[in-house]
Amino acid sequence: MGGVMGFVAEGIADEIVQLAVGDRAPGLSELAESLARSVDEAVDNPSAKAAAARELRAVMKELRALAPVKSEGGALDDLAAKRAQRRGA
Repeated sequence: MGGVMGFVAEGIADEIVQLAVGDRAPGLSELAESLARSVDEAVDNPSAKAAAARELRAVMKELRALAPVKSEGGALDDLAAKRAQRRGA
């Protein structure tokens, strides 16, 4: 296999980095990347592609659940900050 990643494999590798789960679940992360490569490579076999994609979705769901919670300063965070400010005033 060459060093060129397919579209799905590249996207999954990027998402695993963004989720910061590679060290938390190295086996699942590797499985996700392997399944993503299978999706990319199953060009002439739609049923194999569908099966790999289905499994990939399940593995990614597990990885997303393992991802550390990041505070993005969303609407809920803004409301909580305002509430804390009112209570402190």
